[in-house]
Amino acid sequence: MTTFLSHLDKFLAEHPNLNIDVVLDDRSIDMLEQGIDVALRMGTLSDSGMTARKIARSDRVVLGTPAYFAKAGEPCIPADLTHHEAIVYAQGNGGATWAFRHGSTKVSVAVSGRLRVNAAEGVRAAVLADMGVAISSEWMFGPELEKGSVKRVLEEWKLPPIDLWAVYPTGRMASAKARAFVAFVEGVLHGDQTTRNGRPRY
Repeated sequence: MTTFLSHLDKFLAEHPNLNIDVVLDDRSIDMLEQGIDVALRMGTLSDSGMTARKIARSDRVVLGTPAYFAKAGEPCIPADLTHHEAIVYAQGNGGATWAFRHGSTKVSVAVSGRLRVNAAEGVRAAVLADMGVAISSEWMFGPELEKGSVKRVLEEWKLPPIDLWAVYPTGRMASAKARAFVAFVEGVLHGDQTTRNGRPRY
């Protein structure tokens, strides 16, 4: 995740004897087979054989760049998304049907687009390249949302929030280095957050 990757230099400075192998893969992989000490996974966990601890929760929003909205217009209601290029996240927590809630009203929209990606970093790259609109956690675009280089739309329509989990292989005690890394991620996501218009910012 971009939010904490940009802070890794601080973690390495605090732990000079540690080396980190970062595996960017949104698929469920065999952690024991791959020799992975801890994984960060977003959304609903289907892998009940793992030991997991929820470490953060973020709102999800529909967003795009001002350049994209300048040429395509801004959606005012969820149904307007059918006329937009949607960047579809093709993993378990994504898909081409986006479900919204406004008070007691619930609406599902089948979006379409020419680009489907299977990694959250791909969604981020496509949005920043002005290629369309996407659903994303706020923490994925925290700096860009703050600067205004990425813009939220349909803010009155709420999407289900998304959880971030630290996942450890079953039967293995979490190592000291794994615990230190998870504490670092929690510090990045929680320690520096502020509140703007009642919304947590990461």
